[in-house]
Amino acid sequence: MSAVVVVGGGMGGLACAARLAAGGHRVTVLERSASCGGKLGTHTRDGFTFDTGPSLLTLPSVYRELFAATGADLDELVDIVPVDPACRYRFADGTELAVPHERAAVPDALEAAFGGGAGQEWRRLMCDAERLWGLVGEPVLRRPLNGTRDLLRHAKGVRDLMAIAPWRTLRGTGRRRLTDPRARMLLDRYATYAGSDPRRLPAVLSVVPFVEQEFGAWYVRGGLRRLGDALVDRLVALGVDVRTGAEVTAIETGPAGVRGVRLADGERLAAPVVVANADAAHVYDDLLDDPRTRRPRRALRRTQPSLAGFVLLLALRGTTPGPSHHRVLFPAGYDAEFDAIFGRCPRPVEDPTVYVCAPADPQLHPPGCEAWFVLVNAPRHDPAAGVDWTAPGLAERYADRVLEILAARGVDVRDRVLWREIRTPADLEHDTGAPGGAIYGSSSNGPRAALLRPANATPVPGLYLAGGSAHPGGGLPLVAMSAEIVAGLVGPAGA
Repeated sequence: MSAVVVVGGGMGGLACAARLAAGGHRVTVLERSASCGGKLGTHTRDGFTFDTGPSLLTLPSVYRELFAATGADLDELVDIVPVDPACRYRFADGTELAVPHERAAVPDALEAAFGGGAGQEWRRLMCDAERLWGLVGEPVLRRPLNGTRDLLRHAKGVRDLMAIAPWRTLRGTGRRRLTDPRARMLLDRYATYAGSDPRRLPAVLSVVPFVEQEFGAWYVRGGLRRLGDALVDRLVALGVDVRTGAEVTAIETGPAGVRGVRLADGERLAAPVVVANADAAHVYDDLLDDPRTRRPRRALRRTQPSLAGFVLLLALRGTTPGPSHHRVLFPAGYDAEFDAIFGRCPRPVEDPTVYVCAPADPQLHPPGCEAWFVLVNAPRHDPAAGVDWTAPGLAERYADRVLEILAARGVDVRDRVLWREIRTPADLEHDTGAPGGAIYGSSSNGPRAALLRPANATPVPGLYLAGGSAHPGGGLPLVAMSAEIVAGLVGPAGA
């Protein structure tokens, strides 16, 4: 039985620890916070419970496979239910679109909302996205990938390369394929699922709406945090040593490879295998001092961080007519949002898209009340060259602004607020260690960035990266895929 240390108890780290423990390794998870789960957080107050991170589960089969591979049935542990409609969208002209849970019903919904053949255009686009998923899904997202050569190796010919078309953008695809500007805005929205700008995001990411519509939008009763809790329980059953309040300050290496880790209290843990489930930039810049890491460190410095988020947790009295689990309210002009976040002078978005998650789940709030998670995209916390989200009064003023925008778009809840709590990008950085509160680590802005995140196997033998900032990317299913890749690279104990 060999020793493995997992640095960071986010979902990618927990999933990797479970697979390695099931493979016979003696695993220790070190998490700096008081609890595991990473960005899959929760907040409870006065009978209200909020998911403070992911609010949607796609590809639940990835987690069913994870639990099955480690000796458990996920559906016996948590209740995963469909969200239908998957989301309600409201556009600046007052048009409303409810996107059904079932893919086959989506084109008719677009046609009813937009007319003009919008449904048929969307159907054709998703058919092409299905082919793309066949090229980049299983072949790329669930296998190790190290550089452009590996990516091109999966393209079997010129036709495949032309289909992936890394030189095209999601925005360009929308302009070429979709006539209605509202349908284009809907497609642009999916760039934010990767923390990116649709004007720079490669067109291959049109697979994101395909995946959501083909495999459905799902929710875990009691909140998505239940998924993280079930995974922690699985680790305990597998004999993993899960230590919270344990901050790693260095990953120690030698000529032969990784040696172990050093903690803030001076303790050293020796291990021939270390899995870093922390932001890749933090790992390479702050935890390592090894000349073999110069190339990936330089590559990371050339990437653009992903967007961050400004969050309101709203405890509301009363209920909303026509409730919706997920709701998105668009502004008149979308580009100004991405200019504010990714431009040379980052600033809070003046007229942002507003996302509201309000599950109709009685486990989350007292009777006759609602618990709303409200998110707007935001520039990351960067006092030196961008926005200082700790500046006195900024967060409160911006929270008021978000509530004003909700009211202007037909959803005025200001007189129903029992209390509110604000989470800025600075808070996310403090709570999870994500630099600047960037939700997805690096963005996928640019042709290399989308499918060429830091490799799971580092140049230091025995050291691996898992989680949202490494291949294949951020989001609940992808971090579990990264864990599967790393566990495969390490192999079973004694291999």
